[in-house]
Amino acid sequence: MVAIGAQARVAGLSLAGVGVLVAEDPEAVRRAWQSVSDEVTLVIVTPAAAEVLSQTQLQGTRPLVAVMPE
Repeated sequence: MVAIGAQARVAGLSLAGVGVLVAEDPEAVRRAWQSVSDEVTLVIVTPAAAEVLSQTQLQGTRPLVAVMPE
C-alpha cells in the first residue's frame, strides 16, 4: 500500500505502515505513479493528486485507488 500526494496530507500514513510518495506538483504525481511497484495493490491519493491522474488510472482494478476526502 502506498500514498501519493502533498507531504502535509500523506506523511502521517507512514505511521500506519503505508509507503509514502511525496508529490507536491503534477509532474511529481506522474513520476510517483509510475514508480509504484506492480506488487502494490492499493494506492491512496490526495484529491489534488487524483486531478492529475487519468480516469483509467483511477478506475482500474489493479492497483485499487482510493481518493482521500477533502
